[in-house]
Amino acid sequence: DGQTLNTAAFEKAIQVCVAAGGGKVVVPAGSWLTGPIRLQSHIDFHLEQGAMILFTRDHTQYPMMQHATTPPLYGQDLEDLAITGEGIFDGGGDSWRPVKKEKTTAAQWKGLIASGGVLNKEETIWWPSREAMDEKNSRDYLRPVLLSLTNCRRIRVEGVTFRNSPKFVFYPSHCTDLVMSHVTIFNEWWAQNGDGIDISACRNVVVYKCTVSAGDDGICMKSSGGPWKGKGSDEPGAAALENVLIAGCTVYHAHGGFVIGSNTDGGVHNIAVSDCNFIGTDVGLRFKSNMGRGGLVDNIYIRDIFMRDIVNEAVLFDTHYEDAPAGSVKDVNKPLPSDKTPEFRDFHISRVYCNGARTAISITGLPQMPVNRIAFDSLVISAGKGLVATQARGIDCTHVKLITTQQPVYQTDNTAEVRVR
Repeated sequence: DGQTLNTAAFEKAIQVCVAAGGGKVVVPAGSWLTGPIRLQSHIDFHLEQGAMILFTRDHTQYPMMQHATTPPLYGQDLEDLAITGEGIFDGGGDSWRPVKKEKTTAAQWKGLIASGGVLNKEETIWWPSREAMDEKNSRDYLRPVLLSLTNCRRIRVEGVTFRNSPKFVFYPSHCTDLVMSHVTIFNEWWAQNGDGIDISACRNVVVYKCTVSAGDDGICMKSSGGPWKGKGSDEPGAAALENVLIAGCTVYHAHGGFVIGSNTDGGVHNIAVSDCNFIGTDVGLRFKSNMGRGGLVDNIYIRDIFMRDIVNEAVLFDTHYEDAPAGSVKDVNKPLPSDKTPEFRDFHISRVYCNGARTAISITGLPQMPVNRIAFDSLVISAGKGLVATQARGIDCTHVKLITTQQPVYQTDNTAEVRVR
């Protein structure tokens, strides 16, 4: 009935399947209020058409776990897990997230203040509670992601909708063999840190025919500099993200349609993206990192991307990304260990078509590590500016048509080996 807390009922149903060696938990049509749901191995968690799981806004139901707040839906060290169906997971995120005044209308801002909560000292950010604003209050300040999977293998997520997350919507980390298809992701465009899909330090991933609208990056690739934690693996070294296919997806509002970074210190390798539509995103193809959290990003293949009304850049490379974490090195001329310096190379971008952007292609590298070996083939982009590059090397433009309102079409600084054919 959307009023009765069903946390214990979900736990009991899952444990019955666990005791039987695996099974299918079926959630029928209805509004099901619940606290966190912990997933288990060999389970298909299935939402029928009309089923809506409402995660409670009572934050006391989300205990702390390893210096983090328990996510609404989560699993760790699992195998053979599925989340399927046509139902909806609602994360109750608006009870957790701050809202910036600049992202609201006057009426929305007035409504937020009237609903309760508190404002920061400058009265520019609304917080749902004083506890959420206070870093010393761990649970409310450390907003959870909606669906968190850590160190799992053989995962299928199909058909369902995830919406209204406290933070990122879907965050698989150190997972292998993940297939995500026909999934809808929705966060309001003003949702702070409201990324749609963040794939972090995983291997062998397919994201197919998914639709995303998010408050931050849409479909994002990340990696971690820690040791590889993939289940069943004794392989040493950093936790790279590798072997990922993104195909047939649509991204509406987001900071970037397809994104790599900003954390790339574990390395990002062997990524293929094809047949995607980006409409109204801040940036279309967005590749970002900075000194202190960068690594090697290579063997990236992107083709058949169709974009419209991109707010800023259709294609952006930026290894001097401004969102530097506290304590990071901000002097770009100071050398750092190679495993922390972002290196973007061997990108192959073809058949990209964009109707409307501020800048067609922007490339910003570092003096110590220029963006290198980027091949563009068969692009048609209409924008204010054309290609703007600094600290880049080995840029190939073959059959590239940039329709611009500003001249010159190609602007370069400290850039070598630019070939236009």
